[in-house]
Amino acid sequence: MRPTDVGKAALVLEDGTCFLGLGFGAAKKVSGEVVFSTSMVGYPESLTDPSYHGQILTLTYPLIGNYGVPSYDYKIYGVPVHFESIGIKVRGLVIQELCTEPSHWTSKRSLHEWLRDEGIPGIYGVDTRRLTKRLRERGVMLGILEVSESGEEPDVERLREEVKSVPDPNERDLVKDVTVKEPVEYNVNGEKRVVLIDCGVKAGILRNLLRRNVNVVRVPYDLSFSEVMDYKPQGVLVSNGPGDPKKCVKTIETVREIIEEGIPTMGICLGNQIIALALGGDTY
Repeated sequence: MRPTDVGKAALVLEDGTCFLGLGFGAAKKVSGEVVFSTSMVGYPESLTDPSYHGQILTLTYPLIGNYGVPSYDYKIYGVPVHFESIGIKVRGLVIQELCTEPSHWTSKRSLHEWLRDEGIPGIYGVDTRRLTKRLRERGVMLGILEVSESGEEPDVERLREEVKSVPDPNERDLVKDVTVKEPVEYNVNGEKRVVLIDCGVKAGILRNLLRRNVNVVRVPYDLSFSEVMDYKPQGVLVSNGPGDPKKCVKTIETVREIIEEGIPTMGICLGNQIIALALGGDTY
């Protein structure tokens, strides 16, 4: 049975292309960069991945929600097991088919209930293959997703006008929204100490470090070189994260000094781009 507490929905891209469907989650209007993922499983991880902050995520696998949503409470080393962070990070969700009656022993609520509880709109009944081809051919585009109240439907022509002035989230420093606010230390008796510069780190990265008996010090992305070195790291990891790496001006400078100091340093996703910028490379 489809959700009855929300109405119809529409996704409008900045080139005017419109995708109509049915709403789930929260009755709400959001804007953001429209992107896609071809993963066959792992929607709880994808929706909580800080790298998707500011984005409307399209999942190309046809059936989503069939194994429900587990609890945030199950953790190892104080890090969530079934999610990449606590709380949904995407702005909205686009899928083809919604499962409203999930079946899995860890499931505590449905995908619709999870999005509704966290104020995130979703649309289903969309030809996600057509949408993905559009994004692949035209490049990633901005868009507006609106889920109407029950019994209502979006005004598509109004959305086509509004999307012309949607702000690009990549013009902001998105990392500031997802970085840890204060340093956090894990596994204090670990064999090696690694400072993790948190640009929006996924829980899976933390778990993999901790399984190897590493003492991890997770620090905000804007820490200075001297503040990082106060922890006497034997290695530094610059994490994944959202947005344009060039906005992380202070992080780039800190990483440059860390590398010059001879500290083993690696990056993942956005972190790798930050290292490239620190060494004089360019990103686009």
